[in-house]
Amino acid sequence: MIHAHITTWFLALVLFIIALIMHRSGKQKGLKVVHMILRLFYLLIIGTGIWILSSLSSIDLLYVLKSLVGIWVIAMFEMIIIRTVKGKKTSILWGQFVVALILVLYLGFVKLPLTFMT
Repeated sequence: MIHAHITTWFLALVLFIIALIMHRSGKQKGLKVVHMILRLFYLLIIGTGIWILSSLSSIDLLYVLKSLVGIWVIAMFEMIIIRTVKGKKTSILWGQFVVALILVLYLGFVKLPLTFMT
């Protein structure tokens, strides 16, 4: 299940970048389609994350922290796209996104024992 989780969040990151590129190029209809697919990936990320948490024999506090930071990353994906489409300022959101993404990757790949090698 770890591979499915990593695949879904990686594809969500790619879709996020595609959505921003589509907005820049003025393809609003394509942006809406990509945004809806991205929202489906949010659900898949959360679902696989819950599956992984439920399969652990004992849940450490760091896993809960990683889950919360992961939800923070998803929230930043959504808020950045929506505010960009509306033409509002997103610099604070980008800062939060970078911090949350670095933190969740650090917790997932360095600090916690479950990784894609298992």
